[in-house]
Amino acid sequence: MHTAPRRATVKPEAAGGACRRLGASFAARTGNAWLTAQHNQPGAFMQAFDDITVLDLTCHIAGPYATRLLADFGANVIKVERPGGDPARALGPFQGDDPSPEKSGLFFYLNCNKRSVVLDLKREAGRAALLHLAEHADLVVESSRPGVIERLGLGWETLHQVKPALSLISVSNFGQTGPYRDYRASELVLYGFGGEMYSMGLTEREPVKMAGTAALFESGSAVAVAAGGALFASKRFGIGQWVDISLAETHFGGVDRRHAAAIGYQFSGRKMVRVAGAAAGLPGGIYACADGYVDFTNAGLYPERVFDMLGSPEWALDPKYADPLNRLNPEIVEEWNASFIVWCIERTKREIWAEARRAKVMCGPLFTMADLYEDEHFRGRGFWQKALHPVMGEVELPGRPFTMQTGGWQLRRPAPLLGEHTYEVLREAGLSEAEIAAAAGEGVLR
Repeated sequence: MHTAPRRATVKPEAAGGACRRLGASFAARTGNAWLTAQHNQPGAFMQAFDDITVLDLTCHIAGPYATRLLADFGANVIKVERPGGDPARALGPFQGDDPSPEKSGLFFYLNCNKRSVVLDLKREAGRAALLHLAEHADLVVESSRPGVIERLGLGWETLHQVKPALSLISVSNFGQTGPYRDYRASELVLYGFGGEMYSMGLTEREPVKMAGTAALFESGSAVAVAAGGALFASKRFGIGQWVDISLAETHFGGVDRRHAAAIGYQFSGRKMVRVAGAAAGLPGGIYACADGYVDFTNAGLYPERVFDMLGSPEWALDPKYADPLNRLNPEIVEEWNASFIVWCIERTKREIWAEARRAKVMCGPLFTMADLYEDEHFRGRGFWQKALHPVMGEVELPGRPFTMQTGGWQLRRPAPLLGEHTYEVLREAGLSEAEIAAAAGEGVLR
C-alpha cells in the first residue's frame, strides 16, 4: 500500500513569527534601510513585495490604483508629486465637504501605504534628485502624456543608463505609438473606445457608460499585473524593460462583455445590441421592494420554483401564465408583474433574497454602500479597515482584495500629506543634508 508523504504544517502564529524573522534577516543582508526600519516596527511581518521599491510618478486614478495594490502587499512606494500635488487631491468626495487637498476621499483610498515626495521635475535639481532615487528603485511608473518624460530628460534611455535592471511602466490613454498617441481622454471617452458601451442602455436610446470611474479602476488592475511581470523579469533575469500600457487596450479583452463582443464579431460578424434591463419576465430584471431593489436573473425558466417562492398564491395559478408562448407576451408579462411587484413591495430585499434562496430562484439584492458597510459577512471577515490620518482622524475604508496565509495585505499607513516624507526619503537615498538644503533653497522640493 502506497502511503503519501506527510506534509509539514505550520500554525498561523508560528508562520507569522517565521516571516518576521526571515524579513528582518533579509533586510539586514540587503542593507535596505527602509526595509530594515519596516521589519523593526512592532507587529511587522514579511510581505510579498517588501523588497521592492517603486517610484510612483502617476496621478489621478489608474496609475495610483496600480501602485496602491503593490504598496498594500509590502512595496516601498514613493509617490513623487508635482509642487501642487496629484490632481486627485482636488477630487471629491471630501470629508465634511471641505475641499482641502488633505481631505479627498478618492486620494486617500488610492494612496494609502505610500510616502509622498514633492519634486519640481521641470528644474534641474528636481530631476537630479529623482535620478538619485531611481538608483535605489526597482520600478518606475509614470502616466504623463507620451513624450513628456523624455523632454524632461527622464525617459527610458536615461533611466536604463542609471540602472539597467530598472523597469519603466508608461501609462497613457492610447499608448506610446500610433495615430491616437497624443489624443486626450476621459472616463467617458475611454469607455466608448475600449468598453462595451455600444450595447449598454435602452434599445431606443443612445448608449450609456457605467457610472463613476469603473473603467479607470479596471485599467489600474491591468497596470498592476504588468508591474508584477516587469518586476519578476527584472528579479529573475536582471533586465529592465519599458512597458507601454494603453488604457484603451486594457479594456478590449477585459470584463463587462468586451471580450465576448470582440469574439462574437470576429467569428460571426455579430454586433451586440442594447436590450432594456427593466423588469421583464416572470420574473426577470430589477424590481422595487420595501427598502430598495432586487434583481432576478433567468428566474422565469423555472416557474415551479417561482411559484414556491411566492407561497403558491391563487393569482399565479392562472393557466395563461403556464403557457410558454404567453410567458413571452409583453402584455401578459406586464400583467404578471403587476401582481408580483405587490409581493415585492411588502418585503425587504433581504426577505425576498431569503425566500428566493430557499426556493432555488436566482435573485440578488441591490446593496447600497450603507448595506455593505454594515453587512455582517464582510464585517466578520475583517474586510473593513481603519487608518488614523493626521488631518481627517480615524477613517474606515475597504481592505484587502484577497487574503493570504502569510505575506499578504497590510494597512501600514494612511495616505500621505503632500510632501510629508520628502526629506526622509532623500536621506534614505543617500543625499547629504547639504544637498537636500540646497535643493530646498532652490524651491524644487517640499
